[in-house]
Amino acid sequence: MKKALPFIIAAVVLVGAYFMMSMNYQNSALTFKQKVNKSWADVEGAYQRRTNLIPNLVEVAKKAADFEKSTLEAVTNARAKATSITIDPSNMTAEQLTNFQQAQTGVSSALGRLMVTMEKYPELKATEQFTKLQDELVSTENQIFTQRTRFNETVETYNTYILKVPNKFFLSDYKEKPFFKAEAGAEKAPKVQF
Repeated sequence: MKKALPFIIAAVVLVGAYFMMSMNYQNSALTFKQKVNKSWADVEGAYQRRTNLIPNLVEVAKKAADFEKSTLEAVTNARAKATSITIDPSNMTAEQLTNFQQAQTGVSSALGRLMVTMEKYPELKATEQFTKLQDELVSTENQIFTQRTRFNETVETYNTYILKVPNKFFLSDYKEKPFFKAEAGAEKAPKVQF
């Protein structure tokens, strides 16, 4: 029994060390995962702000001009589609993120058409309410870009942590998160024509 005692003590110490390391890795991974979730909530908040501005823009446009109905419908439909797509950040997949991004691209495109159309109406451009909403929309687009960048930075930190050795041996329940990616064709500079 005396000969086995050192082996038993060593085994207990090793098992204890293993569990302590495992808890440390799990707690750190949980912290990074929560940061990803919070960062995703910030992205959704920025998109929600834009979504909330759209009805105000449409109302101002309706009141100020005899407006192209198809443009207003496109904006309203794109907004409805974008708000119908939700993502649970704990189970986020690249496919879900792509669908979300496509819906948001539809909103951006419809808003772009709305802004171009609105530029044709000098009396609309001159209204203080329209100018204020346009400024809010520009500010919101900048916030969306900032939040998406921060989300990608947070995902990078999380993915690096869970994929590093020996972390990945202790964190097999933690799955890699997808990044926001540029829209297809974004690598080509837009052509400006006068």
